[in-house]
Amino acid sequence: LLHHNLHTQFNFPNTANHPDFHFLPIVDGFSDRVVSSGNFIDVISSFNNNCRAPLEESLALVMETREYDGEITCIIYDEYMYFAAAVAKHLKLPSIILRTSSAIHDLTYNAIPGLLKDGHISTQDADPILLESVPGLHPLRFKDLPITNFKSINDLLQLIANAHETRTSAAIIWNTMDCLEGKSLAQLQQQSQVPLFAIGPFHKIAPAKSCSILEEDTNCIEWLDKQACNSVIYISLGSIASMDKKELAEMEWGLANSQQHFLWVKEVLAHGAVGGFWSHCGWNSTLEGLCEGVPMICQPYFGDQWVHARYLTQVWRTGQEWGDNMERGEIERAVRRLIVDKEGKEMRQRAVHLKEKIDICMSEGGGSYNSLYELVGYILSLKIA
Repeated sequence: LLHHNLHTQFNFPNTANHPDFHFLPIVDGFSDRVVSSGNFIDVISSFNNNCRAPLEESLALVMETREYDGEITCIIYDEYMYFAAAVAKHLKLPSIILRTSSAIHDLTYNAIPGLLKDGHISTQDADPILLESVPGLHPLRFKDLPITNFKSINDLLQLIANAHETRTSAAIIWNTMDCLEGKSLAQLQQQSQVPLFAIGPFHKIAPAKSCSILEEDTNCIEWLDKQACNSVIYISLGSIASMDKKELAEMEWGLANSQQHFLWVKEVLAHGAVGGFWSHCGWNSTLEGLCEGVPMICQPYFGDQWVHARYLTQVWRTGQEWGDNMERGEIERAVRRLIVDKEGKEMRQRAVHLKEKIDICMSEGGGSYNSLYELVGYILSLKIA
C-alpha cells in the first residue's frame, strides 16, 4: 500500500514523523514557466505527463526489492494524479482513487457535459452569471458552477474526463461524511461501478502538514483566552484568492466599524472565543468550520468554493452568502449579523448541531468510522485476491 500523497522532490516529508511508511520521491520535471503561469490545467497536465515514467520506475524497483518485501497491494492516488491509474494498469496492480473534494462538487462536475449538450451552458462562455437554478442540482444556480478560471469549457471537459475515469479503479475514497453528504454519496454510488468509502474528515484523522516556510506564531491564543465565548470573527480567505487595495481597505474599515473582535491568523477555529468564520469556502476550510460548529461568512472566489458556499447557506444553513460588493457598510452589517444578531445565533445553533452529528460519525459505530474499517478490509481482500 502506497501513501496517498505522491511526494516529488519539492515536498519530500520528514520520514522520522512517519515510521510506518517508506517514501519514494520522484522528479516532477516542472519548468519555472509552468509553475509561474498559475494555469491549473497546464500544471495538472504537465504533472501527469512528467511523472508517469518516474513513478513506474520507482514501483517496479519496489516490486523487485526485498527491502520492501517486493509486494504492493494497491496504489491509492489523488484524482488529479490520474497518470497513476495507467501505471497501475501496466504493472497489473489494483488502484483506488482518493477524492479530497466534496461529493456535491463531484456531482456538479459530472453534470457539466450534460448541461453543455442540452444547451444550458455554452463553450463560448465559461463564466456565466445567471441566477437560475441548475436542473437536477438544486439549490445550485448557474453562477455557482465550478467552471471559472479555465481558458475554455473544453479545457474543463478534458480535465473532467481524465480525473473522473474510474473504469480501471477498484474503489473510491472520499474526504466527506455520510451524515453531511449522504444524499450526494448515494447518487454517486448509483453512477459508479465500484464501492465508495466516505471516511472524512481527514483533518480529524491525521494532523495537516504545513507548507509554510515561516515559524507559526501562537501568541494569538493567549489573546483569545481573554475574549468572551463566540465573540470573535475568524478570517481566512485561503492562499490563492487576492483583493486589491480598495477592497482590503473596505474590509478593514468594515471590520473596525462592526465593533467586534476579529482575528486574521491560522489554527484558531476550535477556540471557544471564535463565534464566526469568514472563509473562501474551499472544501478543507468548509469541513474545518463545520467540524468546530462555527457559522460562516461565505466569500467564494472560484471553483468548488461557489458550490460549498451555496450549500452552507441554503442546505446546511450555517452560513451567510457574501455578495460582490466589497463595501465597509455591508461588511459591518454582515459581521454584526453573524456575531450579535438573532440570525447569527440561529446559524450557530445549527452549526453546533451539525458538529455533534459529525462527532458521532467519527466515533466508534459511526459512518466514517465504519467506512474506514471497511476500507481496510477491502484493501486486505485485494491482497488475498
